[in-house]
Amino acid sequence: MGIQWPKKELGRTGLLVAPICWGCAPLGDIPEVLGYRVAEEEAIKALLAAFGSQINFLDTSNSYGASEERIGKALEEIGGLPKGFILATKADRNLQTNDFSAAQIRKSVKESIRRLGIGPLQLVYLHDPEYDPLYDGGGEAWFEKMMAQGGPVAELERMKEEGLILNIGISGGPIDMLLKFIKTGRFAAVITHNRWNLLWQLAEPLIEVAYQMGMGIVNAAPYASGILATGPVAGALAAYHSPSEEIVERVKRIEAACKKYDVPLAAAALQFSLRDPRITSTAVGISEHAQVEETLRLASLPISDMLWEEIKKFVITDTDPEKDRWVVL
Repeated sequence: MGIQWPKKELGRTGLLVAPICWGCAPLGDIPEVLGYRVAEEEAIKALLAAFGSQINFLDTSNSYGASEERIGKALEEIGGLPKGFILATKADRNLQTNDFSAAQIRKSVKESIRRLGIGPLQLVYLHDPEYDPLYDGGGEAWFEKMMAQGGPVAELERMKEEGLILNIGISGGPIDMLLKFIKTGRFAAVITHNRWNLLWQLAEPLIEVAYQMGMGIVNAAPYASGILATGPVAGALAAYHSPSEEIVERVKRIEAACKKYDVPLAAAALQFSLRDPRITSTAVGISEHAQVEETLRLASLPISDMLWEEIKKFVITDTDPEKDRWVVL
């Protein structure tokens, strides 16, 4: 593509990232979450395309199936992380027990270093702390455990002091929960997912507070986990779940508005996030190599301001997608 994608500092980390971030959850082959499979050969091809693109930012997680291992294989094939490329991962709970102890967080980071074959890790997010067994809407006992001297956040800070990681972020679902974390001032970046797109726009307070604090802000799932990329086709997911008839109807109306202006639904969904100056980067999941070029094409298509005005009325602003009465869980 002919467009030059400008780099922006991710908060105060010193890391310069493109406005698009390649999300590697699909490349880990996790059909139980995403509803489809990705073979290792195709995942490696997609990663090589990503590393060869102008977009220098890639996001993965210890819990994304074989994602880190496949990234490590791709890096080995090209002789290491390309110069100027930023690779972020996430420290995860034990997926069987939901253990979020300091020992588990250290184990997760060490596994990531081994699988990726790089170190120190440039950015590590504490991932989905709402899955901790103590979590009950973000009560004080749970939060104190997370932030305690011997807890998971302190362990990440300890590993930063040891030189294993360079920057610490927070990533999760509930907006109120993420606000509690970022207001401590102990995180350099935040990821919100499925809550700032053409369907759900609940992340406004989080984005604004993080922006005012000078944090790096990554908005993930601009396609609402799929349905805003494909349209309301059979099998399309919304926030990782099967959508109800009301959600399908809402997407149909958004898609119809896009067609009136000759704009692909996916382009509008992607650019909704890209056009917000507060968002440092938008994480877009890729599952095959052709999606790298296609994502850049969608990001560069012209879109009339009239379309943005028209689709405002289809947005849900007051209901969390994971608790939405319109989502069939």
